[in-house]
Amino acid sequence: MADRPGTIAVVDYGMGNLRSVWQALVRVAGGREVVVTDDPAVVAAAGRVVVPGQGAMPDCMRELDARGLRPAVLEAAREKPFLGICIGLQMLFEWSEEGDVPGLGVLAGRVRRFPAERMTQDGVRLKVPHMGWNEVAQDRPHALWNAIGDGTRFYFVHSYYVDPAERACAVGGTRYGIPFTSAVARDNIFAIQCHPEKSAQAGLALLSNFVEWSP
Repeated sequence: MADRPGTIAVVDYGMGNLRSVWQALVRVAGGREVVVTDDPAVVAAAGRVVVPGQGAMPDCMRELDARGLRPAVLEAAREKPFLGICIGLQMLFEWSEEGDVPGLGVLAGRVRRFPAERMTQDGVRLKVPHMGWNEVAQDRPHALWNAIGDGTRFYFVHSYYVDPAERACAVGGTRYGIPFTSAVARDNIFAIQCHPEKSAQAGLALLSNFVEWSP
């Protein structure tokens, strides 16, 4: 398949909130083609790749492999603007406590479950999953933070969080009982734990920044 540098591919491995992601990207894509695809050739030909995801990590990794998408996703993470959302962030790391499964190993570190014994805030027991709006503190500047204020609130739904081995890749942090890394970036990769497609104007701003990003 010929390269389609203007196309934004949303990777469909059966586990993502794909329609919401697609709709949000179309709103900010400026006429660029946005496709939802489970075809590795389409992912490989696209100019930009978005990997969303929700559900359990073992299921996500299994379905990614069952569809033959792992090589195309790894290539995208090496070579083109890449946005990971929720599980799309977590799968970039080496290993997850959820199901004791390996991830893609693009970034060094682990995915950990929120520790039940520490899930309190102001004396109140916090529920897991972490569900709802919360602030993202910007650890360092990045093109995808353009026009988004430090401490802006985004929408989260998750029981696990990433624990990078290399702190330099962390670009955003959030507190829910404990402080955790909620956004990472390295070279052509940006990945975030929250759901920008569910995060109103802040989420659309982040997706718009991704569409225009030239890493």
